[in-house]
Amino acid sequence: MICCSRRDDESNPPEPGVSWTLAQERAGRISKLVYDISFDIPAEVEKPVTGEETISFTLADADTALVLDFQQPRENVTQLQANGQPSKWRHYTDHIQIPRQALLQGSNDIKIRFTAGNSPLNRHPDYLYSLFVPNRASAAFPCFDQPDLKARYRLRLDLPAGWTAVANGPVVSDEERGNRRWLSFSDTKPLSTYLFSFAAGRFRVEESEWKGRTIRLFHRETDRDRAAQNVPAIFELHRKALDWLEAYTGIPYPFDKFDFVAVPAFQFSGMEHPGAILYRDSSLFLDESPTQAEILQRASLIAHETSHMWFGDLVTMRWFNDVWTKEVFANFIAAKIVNPSFPEIDHQLRFFLAHYPGAYEVDRTRGTHPIRQQLENMKEAGSLYGAIIYQKAPIMMRQLEMLIGEESMRAGLQEYLKRFAFSNAVWPELVDILDKRTDSDLRAWSHDWVEQPGRPWISAHIELEGSRVRSLELHQEDPLGRGVIWPQKITPLISSKGKPTALEVTLSGKSEPVKRGEGLNAPDFVLPDGRGVGYGMFELDEASRRFLLDNFPSLPEAVSRAAAWTALYDAMLEGQVRPRFLVQSGLRALKSEQQELNVSFFVNSLAPIYWGFLSDTDRRSVAPQLEKQLWDLLLSARSSSLKSAALKGLMRIALTEQGIRRLRDVWEQRVKVEGLRLSEQDYMRLAWELAVREIDDAQDVLTRQSRRIKNPDRSREFAFVVQAFSPDTDKFFESLRDKENRKSEPWVLQALSFLHHPLRAGKSVKYIRPSLDMLEEIQATGDIFFAKGWLDATLSGHSSPEAAAVVREFLESHPSYPPRLKAKVLQSSDLLFRKARVEY
Repeated sequence: MICCSRRDDESNPPEPGVSWTLAQERAGRISKLVYDISFDIPAEVEKPVTGEETISFTLADADTALVLDFQQPRENVTQLQANGQPSKWRHYTDHIQIPRQALLQGSNDIKIRFTAGNSPLNRHPDYLYSLFVPNRASAAFPCFDQPDLKARYRLRLDLPAGWTAVANGPVVSDEERGNRRWLSFSDTKPLSTYLFSFAAGRFRVEESEWKGRTIRLFHRETDRDRAAQNVPAIFELHRKALDWLEAYTGIPYPFDKFDFVAVPAFQFSGMEHPGAILYRDSSLFLDESPTQAEILQRASLIAHETSHMWFGDLVTMRWFNDVWTKEVFANFIAAKIVNPSFPEIDHQLRFFLAHYPGAYEVDRTRGTHPIRQQLENMKEAGSLYGAIIYQKAPIMMRQLEMLIGEESMRAGLQEYLKRFAFSNAVWPELVDILDKRTDSDLRAWSHDWVEQPGRPWISAHIELEGSRVRSLELHQEDPLGRGVIWPQKITPLISSKGKPTALEVTLSGKSEPVKRGEGLNAPDFVLPDGRGVGYGMFELDEASRRFLLDNFPSLPEAVSRAAAWTALYDAMLEGQVRPRFLVQSGLRALKSEQQELNVSFFVNSLAPIYWGFLSDTDRRSVAPQLEKQLWDLLLSARSSSLKSAALKGLMRIALTEQGIRRLRDVWEQRVKVEGLRLSEQDYMRLAWELAVREIDDAQDVLTRQSRRIKNPDRSREFAFVVQAFSPDTDKFFESLRDKENRKSEPWVLQALSFLHHPLRAGKSVKYIRPSLDMLEEIQATGDIFFAKGWLDATLSGHSSPEAAAVVREFLESHPSYPPRLKAKVLQSSDLLFRKARVEY
């Protein structure tokens, strides 16, 4: 290291990552930030990507050294000049420090040549894509990697001939030079580092028009029929989302262009880079017979990512503790966008199913956390993501809209977007804007909903006078004993003689009388929230539990059936309902349920009970009936989407010889279901499901399936996942210790889910402890959802006391384990601990 003046003494080096202190210091000094950056991308994956950049900015204070972020070794910086002169600099973990002597008050230019880090560039043999969220831009190139230092980017790419590319800005020049192609892109609008993006490679390009603009889809789908089936809908959904958002916000689309890329094995469902949205290809290109849920998920995803152009990209959180704000707006707004395009859908039910079960999966555990979390360092930002942000926060936002009114919400959001356009904001600033539009105390309301973890326990207390209800009250308690109150709208359902009555109540304190319930006939049941509006653990009294177990499938409203099933499922987890009784109740529901979204919900909810909470005897007893119901539904369903849902359900639960033979017949194409067309991906899944059931010729099935696959990206995926079925699974697991073998994260999680399938749990329990031992490295090297996905794929197939003991011993042996990672372990192991406690 080269020494500098005492003022820049390394006795106080910057800590790894980007601390809140460093971020504040830089945000107070730096303005007018521009990155002029180029990358030289070789055709050979094993060769490094090199780059050169000039970082221009205005510096308010040149009296102290300036810290840049770069998560690479010192040798990856090959040249550094400050203001036209070679400069001394120091290297620290994650940082480059430029001495004060090299800096100027006012305008500065820092020129750096570097070797880029590979990990955030996601390189493959014939394509790559950058993914810099939340703080991985500095793993690729030197920068100020914090969201409140927005900058303009001027990008150039030196590519292999035959490749194309897409970035945030439009192409301004395109030159062929021998076997290379040079693309230059125009300056972007101000962006945070995590939103700067480009993708390059051998992509097909589809074009469409929107309001005089050309919008483009870059993809690698080789099945022309599949592309033709999906591309028109993909463009149409984007156009509708853009139209809706312009009308709702009163702000025209704020960026210079609108393109998107379908990426094989992309780590997320989507990522909202302005002008270059990235999607997982399977999220856009649906199979020939998608389920209704999958069709809605695609529409919601597109609406979600398009919403981010305004909520997150135009206005960005100041610090990643408010990352949830961009996600809650995107999910909340997406529901509004999607609803008009699907008038036949029960959108109250859709909202409930999309948010409540996922939020409860985390909020009922000891690993739960507030919606708005504290963040001391950007290196921890990836651990903030999860169901509380994506599922609970939209429920909170809907409650807020019901409290202040739709028009007040819209006007407040319009003011927020205009005031902070191309800048940054924090949640309390929006609360202040909305607070002026209501008589309610939104700061206090926000404190309970946003700043506190957990969910209330809500119960109905009823007193009778003869055969009539004398009084009905709703009570809420804070299960964590803090006295927190969740003010909310709630819709109790009370039924007498088969006639349910839905009531509406504002539960603003620990208890609230339900005046409209007084004088009603003595009830068969009381469901504290029967229309999926309120949020909490809705505790059923014993009579209501018994009645609903037998009769909830007959409730007239689909959302009431979903809410009742959720309450019964919670009751089972609390030991108030026997698992086998709940499974029998679910089977009755599947016989009569006409709402496809509920069919998928019941099947997906039954699977973990079936595999984890039933004894082997009970499971084998119920398997023929459950398999038959799904097979009959597959053959008789009116829609291809419902048939597809039934087949996917059968793949999840098949256990008997007859059930497995039926899957084999479908895979062999001996049985063709009228109205159901299966895709390459469907046949891949069928082959894996047959192999995990250890049929006699499993290896032959896998080999034959691999030869069927025509798409090269799916062929590579299949070959990777097949390793989980090899005779030497130890070798496969050990290979995952190398981060290079984990770079296609969806493939890794798919393989792990089969390695730890309930049918193989006895053999795979030995992998739990080493998987937990690897978790800190998984978090450090993987993308934002990978650590939680790794835990879920490892633990969800297990139910034995032995497996639970392994997790418990790991936690006990790591008393100082990083709190957010410990919370994720507690979230993912919650069902395992509950399963292991069940007395069959």
